Amino acid sequence: MALQFSLAHLTVLTCPPTEMIRIAQRTGYDFVSLRLTAVTPTEHVFALQNDRAMLNEVKALLADTGVGVLDIELARMPAEIEPETYAAVLDTAAELGARHILTQLPDPDRERAAQRFARLCDMARPLGLTVDVEYPSWTETPDLQAAVEVVRAINRPNAGIVIDTLHFNRSRDSINELRALPREWFHYAQVCDAPAEIPDTVEGLIHAARSERYVPGEGGIDIRSILDAMPALPYSLEIPNDAQLQALGHEEWARRCIDGARRYLAA
Repeated sequence: MALQFSLAHLTVLTCPPTEMIRIAQRTGYDFVSLRLTAVTPTEHVFALQNDRAMLNEVKALLADTGVGVLDIELARMPAEIEPETYAAVLDTAAELGARHILTQLPDPDRERAAQRFARLCDMARPLGLTVDVEYPSWTETPDLQAAVEVVRAINRPNAGIVIDTLHFNRSRDSINELRALPREWFHYAQVCDAPAEIPDTVEGLIHAARSERYVPGEGGIDIRSILDAMPALPYSLEIPNDAQLQALGHEEWARRCIDGARRYLAA
């Protein structure tokens, strides 16, 4: 299949969804990946589930531009959050024609986390949505093995795992383990590069993940080997870089990301 790319909201986090869709069209992306919930207390979020006027504008732009919505994030479920919290987000995702919901399970109680993940999958399935676990290395679901255990435990047909090339590298995951997993568990991947040296503090890991990722081919991650171990998938380019975004602006940075990804993957 031809390569398909999505512009991840974290790449241009302060960009309103309407302008993000226009940028995606002008720079050659097939999809956008919209962030409707905040992960940090200070980040700006465009909560379309609470803004009917903006939601209608986004729907009209999607229809006019032909850009699709790949995934919606983030249904993050720490110990204090129940999956029903995200009911409106799931409904909005379905209304936008999204395909997937990204979730994280930063809960020290693995059994509770699995049960909540199962409930979220059950909520999403009638809406035609998969629910895909992401595993940042500093959370309680810190690596591919932990994500695999929870997906196997719940045995839901719309459950999956998102491979983020940064998290895969930082968790020191195994290419052979990835290659051996069921193909149907993978629906899309998040792609970026980063320095080869892995930070040795949680603060360093988080800073790199949220503020200093690189365009594919400009760092030290063996991205190609990771992607080759999975079936052909759409790639969400999640490449937040504060310095580049400040210097170039939303559109030029989004263009650099997709142009660099295309060059890297074609080489």
